Formats: sequence, structure tokens, C-alpha cells
Amino acid sequence: MLFDLPDPDTLYEALLRRDDRYDGQAYVGVSSTGIFCRLTCPARKPKREHCAFFPTVAECLEAGYRACKRCHPLQPSANADPAIAVLLAALEAEPQKRWSEDDITALGYDLSTVRRSFKRQFGLTFLEMARHRRLREGFDMLGKGRAVITAQHEAGFDSPSAFRDAFARLLGCAPGSLNPDAALRASWIATPLGDMMAVSSRTHLHLLEFIERKGLPRELQSLTAGTPGGLGIGRFEPTEQAAAELAEYFAGARALFDTPLALHGSAFSREVWSELRLIPAGETRSYLDIAKRIGRPSATRAVARANGANQIALLIPCHRVIGADGSLTGYAGGLWRKQRLLEIEHQYRRPRTSSDAERTAPDYQSVGR
Repeated sequence: MLFDLPDPDTLYEALLRRDDRYDGQAYVGVSSTGIFCRLTCPARKPKREHCAFFPTVAECLEAGYRACKRCHPLQPSANADPAIAVLLAALEAEPQKRWSEDDITALGYDLSTVRRSFKRQFGLTFLEMARHRRLREGFDMLGKGRAVITAQHEAGFDSPSAFRDAFARLLGCAPGSLNPDAALRASWIATPLGDMMAVSSRTHLHLLEFIERKGLPRELQSLTAGTPGGLGIGRFEPTEQAAAELAEYFAGARALFDTPLALHGSAFSREVWSELRLIPAGETRSYLDIAKRIGRPSATRAVARANGANQIALLIPCHRVIGADGSLTGYAGGLWRKQRLLEIEHQYRRPRTSSDAERTAPDYQSVGR
């Protein structure tokens, strides 16, 4: 796991030196290119703020990074299993192909054996890897202003209806309804804990959620219902800033976020979210702690509801709120992510000082409901 690796500065120095002592034990994901590499990769070295480090290939893939074509970080796994080598080569040759179980069988491989091999080596199945790559490709094409039909073909979807359905499950709307001139634009952000959906205007970030959150389409519909032009695909500056700050956070170089936020909710919810932003990385609070801090000690259930209604994950750290008995309690991104986030943030722990009481949350825009 990320927090078990040497510190990010040590790994970055190893990357610059192409230190082979970490080969197979650490990988670097480069946010500016979407590529992950071995630390011995001969390619031009990225800037420190664009680097996130991972202990396994599986976590690189789950975070949305593609394998480098110069240092071939998938090759050791391919060498370990001939079936993996053949299927990875086939995927590379036809990344837009809509792979099925029948395709795997036609190549002469047993489905259960292939499934176990990919899960063991990468943490996900071959079909999951192929499906994720196709959908991400289509999203990227739309973000570059390509026509829907072009994005559909580039992503390997045989029919417009299949492409529409895939996007409707993710965004709550068909790709044809996206407005290139919309006041809000959606984009994917890759993180070590999985892809996230970010929505921003020209001035503020409005939403940041892990893409598999079940309520994401509903949140997007609510967010864009009263917005001129609805939703588009692309990146405004707040999304770029959030992506850069998240990369630094996961790389161990940033504990606070400065991205301007638009908070959609009641006055009470906004008060709770502001208090969440005052919890230092590496520390936790209970719902009762939060209720007391905002002067409403009997409102623990209301605090819990506001915590669950937060739609700007990580930047508003609702993962730092735990049960009074120390249990993790619920988290929309999954309890395994909550555990990982708290473990990652252990590196940011610091002694408390008198100035902590004076610290204020970064500026945000209030959007009442």
C-alpha cells in the first residue's frame, strides 16, 4: 500500500537516478500524461508535483494510468504467465475492441484460469481492464471536443445505444445532451484510490466523487438542473487545480487544499462542511465532536446526514469523521478507501499548536438550498 512505501521524496530521487533497487516494488504514475512507469524508465523525468507512487501495478491500473510503452511495467507479469502476455498484447493491438468471455475462449484459454491470473497479478480481471480503458477513452475524446459518433468508435462501442447507456449510467445523461458551452464541465481525475469525477465552473469546484458512487448520476442531475446550458465535458481551472493538489496529496507533499469550492447545501450543512475542513490531516473527529464545535451538541444525527451529503470528497474530508467508539462508520467511497485515506494521512500528523485554533478553512462560495 502507498503508506508502506519509502517516502515520496526518496522515491522521486530514485526515479531521477533510475535506481533499480526499487524495480518491481514501486511505480510512478504521472498525472500530466496518464502513464505509469518503472522507476528505471529511460523517458524524460516528470516534475515532482505530477508524480504519485504506487507499490503495485494493480493500483496503477485502478487509478486509471496506462502502462508506459518504453519501460513496459506489465512485462514481468506477462513473463510470469503466457496467457497474460497474449491477452495484454491483444488488448494493446485493439484497445477499442469490446472484449467478451467468448473472445477469451476463442483464443484457447480457460475463463476461470484467466480470471484468477489477472486478479492475482493486477487486482482486476482482463475484461474489467478492457472495459475501463474503453470508457475512459470515450470520455477523453468527448473532452477534446470530438463528435459523439467519433468518441463512440474510438471507445470501441458497436452501437450508439450502448455508448449512450454507458454514459447515462455514469453521468445521468446521454453524451449527445452535453453542451460544449455549458457553465459546468465534468472531467475524470485519476487517483491512487480510483478514478474520480470532478465538475467545476470557471471559478469554483462544485463536485468531486469516486465514479462508482451509486448516487453520482442523481447528484449530477441535481447540480445541473438550474444551471444554464446544463453539463459539458472538459476542464476549467478549478478542476486543473484540484487534480494537481490531489497528486501532491497522494505523493505526500500536501496536507491542505486551496482549490476554491462551491458548497451546495443548507446553512447548517455548509457549517458542518467548513468544520470538516478544519480537521488536520492525520487526525479524526466524531460526529459529536463536530456537533459540539459548531455549538449544536444535540445535533449529532444532523451532522451525520450533512457529512453523508458532502459531494466534494477528499477536499472536504468527511473521511476523517468516525464513530464515537472509534469505528470507521459509513463512507460513500467505501470503508476500504476510508481506511486507506486515514493510513495515508498518518504521514501528515504533527504536534498541535496554539495557532491551530485560529486556522480557518479556505474560501468557498455558498450555494444555499
